[in-house]
Amino acid sequence: MFLFAEGGAGGEHHTPLIVEFINHYFGKPVHEFQLAFTRPIWDFLFSYIGTTPEAVFGEYTVENAIPWYTIMFVIACILSIGVIWIFKGKLSEDDPHHGQLTLEAGFLSIRDLLVNSIGEHGYKYFPVVATFAVLVLISNLMGLFPLFMSPTAHINVTFALGLTSFIYYNYVGINENGLINHLKHFAGPQLPLLMALIITPLIFTIELISNLIRPLTLAIRLFANMFADEQIALQISGLFAPFSQYFLPVLIMPLAVFVAFVQTLVFTLLSMIYISEVSHPPHDEHHEEPVKATEETAVTTA
Repeated sequence: MFLFAEGGAGGEHHTPLIVEFINHYFGKPVHEFQLAFTRPIWDFLFSYIGTTPEAVFGEYTVENAIPWYTIMFVIACILSIGVIWIFKGKLSEDDPHHGQLTLEAGFLSIRDLLVNSIGEHGYKYFPVVATFAVLVLISNLMGLFPLFMSPTAHINVTFALGLTSFIYYNYVGINENGLINHLKHFAGPQLPLLMALIITPLIFTIELISNLIRPLTLAIRLFANMFADEQIALQISGLFAPFSQYFLPVLIMPLAVFVAFVQTLVFTLLSMIYISEVSHPPHDEHHEEPVKATEETAVTTA
């Protein structure tokens, strides 16, 4: 977090050395591609609202052709795979090592959250939810290490994560219930005809708007907390340089780790809750309990 290259005057993000290194070698072809293909598209779109791509994204240069948050998020993806692979190691039932036990503890925690939020049938969503948890946690913790910054400290990354969660739970709802029934659940409970004509459209509108802004609320919540954490750490590290760059960050590191875990839990748990709203147990499960109860009654009576 505290070992950056020069730059970032005026309160902007300092550029990590690894970002400068990558842009030094790959920035020029990416910059040429942007000028030839993506910038004309943005020019056309932003012309309707009276602005320019430079006003929104900043000046197009070779140095920022590949944004720092893009590079950091790609690194977070690679680290997520690497961390799971390292912890997994050689799996053993008889003599599990510490990494395997840690991985199993994380697995059980996410599984229990899934079952409590969605139900037993929710276990089939474990791969997606666990991917969210690991990726967000690694992204949050990256800012604690030199040469890295948390990609979740930028709104573009958190909005992409929020949009992914939004698309996935709507896909689950449409896949399980069909498009019409998925839209029907926005209308609330069935009401008498006269009340339905007045109240149902109102409920449907409120629920639809509430769902449409979920990617934004997920994004802003995660971004605001991680960005504030980064900024506080950077400001504290510059109070009494160079001493504050090495000693003070160590004191506040436990708080930063706590924030990283809490924000991971919040994002993952909200994604589970959204899935639970649109996912239901298979119909067979609804009929199993009455059948079992009838069998037990028959046995008791006999």
